[in-house]
Amino acid sequence: MKRKTFYTSLFFLIIIMMTIFSCKKDENNGVPITPVNIYLYTTDPLFINLTAVGGWCYITGGARGILLYRKSTSEFMAFDRNCTYNSNDVCATVYVDATNIIATDTCCNSQFSIIDGNVLRAPAGLPLKSYTTSYDGNILHIYN
Repeated sequence: MKRKTFYTSLFFLIIIMMTIFSCKKDENNGVPITPVNIYLYTTDPLFINLTAVGGWCYITGGARGILLYRKSTSEFMAFDRNCTYNSNDVCATVYVDATNIIATDTCCNSQFSIIDGNVLRAPAGLPLKSYTTSYDGNILHIYN
C-alpha cells in the first residue's frame, strides 16, 4: 500500500511540475533577447516629436531599433521594432504608417498598435516586445 501511495504522489508531483513549467509566458515574443538600458532627455531637439502626447520616434537599441510613443504627459511606451511574426526574417521590422497609430511590417503585412503594441492584423499572433520605461519629467529611462 505504501508503494502505491508513493507512486500516486510522484505522479501528481510530476503533473504539477509539468503544468508549472509549460505555462511559462514567452516574454520575448520571438524577438532576440537584447540588453536595453537607455537614458534620454526628452528636451533634446532630436526628440521633438515626443514633446506632445501621441508623438513618437525611432531610436537605436533593442533587436531592430525601438519605437517610442508618448502615451500621456507622464507615460511612454517603448517597443522593439522587430516584428513578432517570423522574427528572424531580415525584413521583419515595423514602421509607423501615415495614421501615426499603426506600425506595419511591410514584409508580412502584420499591423500593431503603437499605443499598446497589440496585434491589429495577422499573421502576427503576439504583440510587439515592450521595454520598461520610467520618466521623471526630464529624463526617460528605457530598460529591460
